[in-house]
Amino acid sequence: MILVTGATGHLGANLVRRLLRDGEDVRVLLRGDVHARTPALDGLAVQRVGGDVRDARSVARAVDGCDRVFHCAALKSPADGGKREIHRTNVVGTRNVLDAALRHGTERVVVTGSFGATGETRGRPSTEDVPYDPFRRHTPYATSKAFAEHECLRAAAAGLDVVIAASTAIVGPHDYGPSRAGRALLDFAHGRLLAYPPGGFEFVSVDDLVEGHLLAMRHGRPGRKYLLSTRFMTMDALMDLFAAVTGRPRPPLRVPGPLMAGAAEVLHGLARTVAPHREPRFSPAAVRFLRAERKADCSRARAELGYRPTSVATAVEQAHACFARRGLLPGRHPRVVPPRGPSSTPLPAAAAQRLPKEEP
Repeated sequence: MILVTGATGHLGANLVRRLLRDGEDVRVLLRGDVHARTPALDGLAVQRVGGDVRDARSVARAVDGCDRVFHCAALKSPADGGKREIHRTNVVGTRNVLDAALRHGTERVVVTGSFGATGETRGRPSTEDVPYDPFRRHTPYATSKAFAEHECLRAAAAGLDVVIAASTAIVGPHDYGPSRAGRALLDFAHGRLLAYPPGGFEFVSVDDLVEGHLLAMRHGRPGRKYLLSTRFMTMDALMDLFAAVTGRPRPPLRVPGPLMAGAAEVLHGLARTVAPHREPRFSPAAVRFLRAERKADCSRARAELGYRPTSVATAVEQAHACFARRGLLPGRHPRVVPPRGPSSTPLPAAAAQRLPKEEP
């Protein structure tokens, strides 16, 4: 039996589907009514267990009887409950999962990490060994994930077999949040994305991220961290991908970085007053990340796990097709793009020809 926390999130929903296709028995930890409709899991043959990662007792009940655990649950934005709740969920919650796994003799735990908790090396890609710099300006989420990594190392020192699979910005199907990239794609499709900043970031296809987690479970070294990305994308290239799948032109405004940074700070301040529970599309932190143009070195995952990233273009196409199936796109008919896995087939030729070519 495999336990997945955060199964209703972007990664979790795709991971659960892959595990089921691989013939695994899956248990998911859910907050609230386990019988309530959950779009990310409806129709899936999973065992639902009620609980909360912040509650050690319910976590222990969920872990009991599971030989492997994928801990994907996390809060990302203060709008979801505040900085203290981010810490309780991401740090204390991770500790609860790891402690329960240690007590119940779980064979291995894979914890989802974040590129944001990895230190920056100016002028070259960051590796897993670059330490987190506490004196830089970080989001509460990035800080919490750095502390969560320390919880993993603490548990490893106590004898738990735990591996960290660190994600970059996720794009792909079954995005029920939706994620920041998913919201940007929906806004683009509806003509609501009127401007965007320059810069770029590391993006990971959710299929690649799922594959990386499975490889970490099979081949990762205990106590080791692995960065998982598909490729670095500039915002211009990402807008080209969005244009290809939606049939719409790029937004009319490409706002210079300093101007976008200032506007993001002002709008963020207004949003905290007018709509405190809504995260802006381009928050100050998001603009900082894009302007920094940080790159990730995934050579450790390639060498030790056999990780082979695929295509951001395919992930965008799959995300668009999934949104279309759910009726979230204006006047578009779905183009079915199968997920990566043993039975996958290539992207349809007509769709593939519309997508911009990716540089190696």
